[in-house]
Amino acid sequence: MAARNNAPPGGGKMEGQDISGAEVHHTLDGKAVAAEIRRELAGQVAAERAKDPTFSPGLAILQVGGREDSNVYIRMKTKAAQEVGITVQHIKLPADTTESSLLATIQRLNFDPSVHGILLQLPLDTTGDVDSDKCTNAIAVEKDVDGLTEVNAGRLARGDVESCVIPCTPLGCLELIRRCGHDIRGKEAVVLGRSKIVGTPMADLLTWNNATVTVCHSKTVNLESVTRRADILVVAIRQPQLVKGQWIKPGAIVIDVGINSIPDSTKKSGQRLVGDVDFQSASKVAGWITPVPGGVGPMTVAMLMRNTLLCARKLHKSAAAVGEPWNVRYLPLAPRDPVPSDIEVARGQTPKNIAELASEIGLRLTEIEPYGSAKAKVSLSVLERLKDHPNGNYVVMTGITPTPLGEGKSTTTIGLTQALCAHLQTNTVACVRQPSQGPTFGIKGGAAGGGYSQVIPMEDFNLHLTGDIHAITAANNLLAAQIDTRMFHENTQLDMALFNRLVPVKKGVRQFSAVQLRRLQKLGINKTYPSDLTEQEISRFSRLDIDPATITWNRVLDTNDRYLRKITIGQSPTEKGLMRETQFDISVASELMAILALTTSLRDMRERVGRIVIGQ
Repeated sequence: MAARNNAPPGGGKMEGQDISGAEVHHTLDGKAVAAEIRRELAGQVAAERAKDPTFSPGLAILQVGGREDSNVYIRMKTKAAQEVGITVQHIKLPADTTESSLLATIQRLNFDPSVHGILLQLPLDTTGDVDSDKCTNAIAVEKDVDGLTEVNAGRLARGDVESCVIPCTPLGCLELIRRCGHDIRGKEAVVLGRSKIVGTPMADLLTWNNATVTVCHSKTVNLESVTRRADILVVAIRQPQLVKGQWIKPGAIVIDVGINSIPDSTKKSGQRLVGDVDFQSASKVAGWITPVPGGVGPMTVAMLMRNTLLCARKLHKSAAAVGEPWNVRYLPLAPRDPVPSDIEVARGQTPKNIAELASEIGLRLTEIEPYGSAKAKVSLSVLERLKDHPNGNYVVMTGITPTPLGEGKSTTTIGLTQALCAHLQTNTVACVRQPSQGPTFGIKGGAAGGGYSQVIPMEDFNLHLTGDIHAITAANNLLAAQIDTRMFHENTQLDMALFNRLVPVKKGVRQFSAVQLRRLQKLGINKTYPSDLTEQEISRFSRLDIDPATITWNRVLDTNDRYLRKITIGQSPTEKGLMRETQFDISVASELMAILALTTSLRDMRERVGRIVIGQ
């Protein structure tokens, strides 16, 4: 009689068979399958990099506290990522991390273009009241490599498998089931356990693979009668060795997700790991069965790598799609004759939700900061994401003969953008400045454009928008108040009193700040300890001696108010006769506004502000 080849597919180990070959029992070796998958993924990453050297998948693992089991899992994930070619950031936060601090860290990772996948290591080892579900759902959907956000869970539940990230453990279980070589369609599957991480998504996965699925929990009456009819049995019920061999249908595929510690005096640790299935008895009945350990665990890590690579490809592809025609749904126009007023036109159109518009033009939701539903700021992180893409064309709309009613630059800019976008299908953005309330409430009016070529909602745009002009006003006037306050104190206090206020003793120690040390260097005083200064040096350090007649820094207001063009300040008795003439400027003429317009980064802005000259 010729020998039959009954070698199992996908790295399974053959446990035994009878003489006729009618019954074959295999152990599904998750470690071997996971190693094979990691090799495949490493090849795919290398192939992607050969085509595009900028492709570099990145995974951020966020841990709170220092649970030892979490440390072990993170080391396994980091090692697997290194094998595949994925860059790992391990961010370890202390156990007393607050919820708001954790959410802020997640948000930072959401905006980081080098991070394609974010994993929040659960359970959180925290001493505070931190909602793990809330923090999980704060992860950007496109970076949710664990597949645990409500959005991904909802997509999986409704069968939208192509657009969701599938949780790693159920995905690993499905891969092992497929490796058995059996068609899942029409099979009867039973899932023991209803957890959000395994049970529920596993049932969804099997359902969308056309299996008939029954989900049970530990309190289900007569579990044995349910499990005995299962062609596929997935057990994640958190009860060691609950499922016995007599509960299992002969030849069934058994996936044991559980991992539990039980006493074992023969082990050095006094403990050994077992699953939710009694492996010894079940392996004699099941056609295929996963061991514990070495079954589902390694597959979960392998699927995490696969999900990270999937997310990296999608995000990299979306970045590479810059320059492709946008898929924009343009708002319809219904022109009237005669053309109504600008505000009637504006209020006759419902603005598109800003998140929808951002998505249409290739911005990620994590790259915008919405202000309501019709306006948003764009994060500077988009510049880093698009740094390797060629620049587009820049068209300047200008004029040389100003009139009281303006020249139509805004209207022409918006109209040209409408024509290029909606009619010529050319990706175009209109870049117009925020209107000042001065001209808006003067004869000229707003700067949103006009007629059917204007920015909407017009009132929001012409008045406060995102509040930047108000922020400029506050910052400018803070500096103006500081100047006058400094002159007041210098005129009413002795040198040592000023010095004691500028360099106070804190906890028995008096020391200069970094800014003060820079001032000393500028004055040519090469000393670092306050006690080393002479009386003359203390006087030079403490006093700016500003000449009021040379002050160029005025207060500002974003309204045309002619009676503030020349004013006298300091008339209150409390100012001790220290009066001077000054004036208000319009907020948008502030040097801070010019700095905001020209700055390239927060650091650059700080340096420019530091170089402002306010007087002699």
